[in-house]
Amino acid sequence: MKTALAAVVLCAAGAMAAEVDLLAGGGLDAWRAPTGEWAAAGDVAKDEANPKALASKPGAGAIVNGAKGRTSNLLSKQEWGDVEVHVEFLVPEKSNSGVYLMARYEIQVFDSFGVKEPHHSDCGGIYQRWADNRGFEGKPPRVNAAKKPGEWQTFDITFRAPRFDAAGRKTANARFVKVVHNGTVIHENEEVTGPTRASTWNDEKPLGPLMLQGDHGPVAYRNLKVRTLAEK
Repeated sequence: MKTALAAVVLCAAGAMAAEVDLLAGGGLDAWRAPTGEWAAAGDVAKDEANPKALASKPGAGAIVNGAKGRTSNLLSKQEWGDVEVHVEFLVPEKSNSGVYLMARYEIQVFDSFGVKEPHHSDCGGIYQRWADNRGFEGKPPRVNAAKKPGEWQTFDITFRAPRFDAAGRKTANARFVKVVHNGTVIHENEEVTGPTRASTWNDEKPLGPLMLQGDHGPVAYRNLKVRTLAEK
């Protein structure tokens, strides 16, 4: 009985350790310095006096990228390979951010409410790659699931990291296994042949941090959780 109970406790502990809350405690402890003007906040909403800005209240549970909405990108201290990511975000009118898996592969955050034919640059798009002064390989979401600016939205991302052999040669591309935007599947099994535009690095590795883009406009994030997946 004691052995069985111990096994249950260990399994539960392992399951808990596999998921990381990057905004636990409402602070920036999980993120690498410098964190720029990113700050903890309580309630966040669109600024009624300026629809292109955010209004936040002191507190915990969310983070915002400063009063001007243009600061440095945030990179997590921890690094991952295959993961599931849940994140909630809020942007005002025409604002722009991004969630970068491994700080290299972006799912776009943008005010795309009402867009009938979304592009890779719209909310939920897999952003294009960039080389020789041109963009290529971007992937629009299947459908536009964006809510109105000033409303909280969700991404649920299942991501497979690139694979490498013992000599460090890449054997398989990174892949967005599934991306769900506000409950709607917008991507399935989409390969990314290399880092997308504005990535932190233009190389590829087995592990990397999560990155939140902070220099393209006001944005708030909350409930940001990363769960490690076993490699297959």
